[in-house]
Amino acid sequence: MDNQAAPMTFKLPPVENQQNCPALFTRHVSHLRLPLQPLLSIQTGLAHPAFPSSILQYHLLTEEQLDDLAHYYHQRTPTALSMSYPAPIITRWHKEAGIEDKRRRFGRFLGLRGCDSPVESNEDDNAVSMAEEMERYVEGRIRRAIERDTEREMWMQKGFLG
Repeated sequence: MDNQAAPMTFKLPPVENQQNCPALFTRHVSHLRLPLQPLLSIQTGLAHPAFPSSILQYHLLTEEQLDDLAHYYHQRTPTALSMSYPAPIITRWHKEAGIEDKRRRFGRFLGLRGCDSPVESNEDDNAVSMAEEMERYVEGRIRRAIERDTEREMWMQKGFLG
């Protein structure tokens, strides 16, 4: 028996109008070459090192890179900075979501066309839950600040802080 596998061959589907094929290919390639301007972090003022420089690089991002980019731009977990970006990811970023969903959400975050949510998605429920989560986060921060100020005032009245 011969252990060598037969070479793989691929057949392209028939093109209805072959005259438009080179023009269509050229248009797709020129679209993929379009540059992307780096988005700067609100916290650091720097772009993420893995930020894609073109549409092609955007489509080649791995799931790990998408998670890292979402975290870098404060979109994976809600913070006070999450909603400071021009087009924030309003729904909760799920690590278990598929790569295409993450790519679509990050594309919408960047302002790319064609990255709208599918109709069957339940993003409205997620948007409400993330808004509620952010509200709880802000309320917690305010509550802790009030408690800290009250405790500081108490220590000042007792003469321990001056």
